Amino acid sequence: MVSCAGKQHTEQPNVLVIIADDLGYGDVSCYGSTTIRTPNMDRLANDGLRFTQGYSTSATSTPSRYGLVTGRYPWKNKNARILPGDAPLIIDTSLQTLPKLMQEAGYATGAIGKWHLGLGNGSIDWNTTISPNPAAIGYAYSYIQAATNDRVPCVYVENGKVDRLDPKDPIYVSYKENFENEPTGKLNPELLKLHPSHGHDMSIVNGISRIGFMKGGQAARWRDETMAETFVSKAKQFISGHRDEPFFLYYGLHEPHVPRVPNERFAGKSGMGPRGDAILEADWAVGELLDYLDELELTENTIVIFSSDNGPVVDDGYRDQAVELLGEHRPAGPLRGGKYSLFEGGTRVPFIVRWPKVVKVGISEAVVCQMDLLSSFAALVDVPLKQDVDSQNILEALLGRSKTGRTELVLEGINDLAFRRGDWVLIPPSEGPAITRYTHTDTGHASEYQLYNLRTDLGQQHNLALQEPERVASMKAAITACEENGE
Repeated sequence: MVSCAGKQHTEQPNVLVIIADDLGYGDVSCYGSTTIRTPNMDRLANDGLRFTQGYSTSATSTPSRYGLVTGRYPWKNKNARILPGDAPLIIDTSLQTLPKLMQEAGYATGAIGKWHLGLGNGSIDWNTTISPNPAAIGYAYSYIQAATNDRVPCVYVENGKVDRLDPKDPIYVSYKENFENEPTGKLNPELLKLHPSHGHDMSIVNGISRIGFMKGGQAARWRDETMAETFVSKAKQFISGHRDEPFFLYYGLHEPHVPRVPNERFAGKSGMGPRGDAILEADWAVGELLDYLDELELTENTIVIFSSDNGPVVDDGYRDQAVELLGEHRPAGPLRGGKYSLFEGGTRVPFIVRWPKVVKVGISEAVVCQMDLLSSFAALVDVPLKQDVDSQNILEALLGRSKTGRTELVLEGINDLAFRRGDWVLIPPSEGPAITRYTHTDTGHASEYQLYNLRTDLGQQHNLALQEPERVASMKAAITACEENGE
């Protein structure tokens, strides 16, 4: 580690946004978990402001991250859906994104870790510089995985170029058909160290079959067990390299998304199998960065925001004993549903803000959303918004100066919407199974309107739609108006 101390910025705070992947409201001990301990996430809460009503925009990854970066509802963009690993960049490069806004304010910007917003223009050559890449939307430096742990290509991409790529062993990627003589999890299960439970049976990388087909790039392929160390190291390098100027760093944790293959030193430590062990590894990664901020004397004037892209899922494609070893642990805590769901468990997530210089320690019930970071930071760094956005300025709530955040919020499942107003949430009728086939999650799909009072019924067990027809009609009109105003 670097031992020299960086200068403390008094005019502009540094900003570190950490977004976990599939981490649930009940997966963090400061949110009530007694079955797994997350001391470093708790450390943020103990030194900062913990929100009990913090939201992502969506119950899946790509839409959620799109909302955070653009300040726009992802359901307004038909391309903001769960993306394959070779998808084009889905963010219009003319938009004033969150990192572009921070650049305008004089910040060094970086993105490290999970990306899943697309790269290139739809026909990617992984053996040359990929353009557009994160720089096109405001990240001057990037070290990312293109999509997810379970999708090819299983390589790191630094500033648009595949890291460690041997030009004599070019990479080829397809989401349509396999390459000749390349083994797959479906046809060659004897080559696997982790077996799929559903899907995830295509190209094999590091003894694990993935979604999609990949050939070549052997020297560039990642090893899942060292992914956390790799991203933490890159994050530290970015922080160290910009410690004498204000920086904005987006750090996308890859845990506890499948395949859950944490470093060997975490194996078996949680008692819940690889999913629990991956949460411990994510907590370690958070702690490493917090310790590093301490070491460089940057903690006091660095805003750290910690959250998750969506709610939790247990079996999401691999036989890793996540279901069998769950025991009494409730990944969504008191909430109903989880990843993919219109219920609260899909989008209400851990949400913590720490800024020792300004934010007082406490707990807030203000309704806050990741999408609102754009407008809130625009106010913080005094950069005007140049375009109409769905993001709202809730800076006072984020800093703990106001108990009021959002009063209304549209929430997204997979292809359907829910609407929150005050303490009430309305889920319109929608097609689809009430329980997901593989993950066994309550989706919120039903043939009738559902209306819940979250103040009195956090677990959403009592549908009050028939008792509150006027409220249903009013909220129905509001969500319909929102949809009609979509792009």
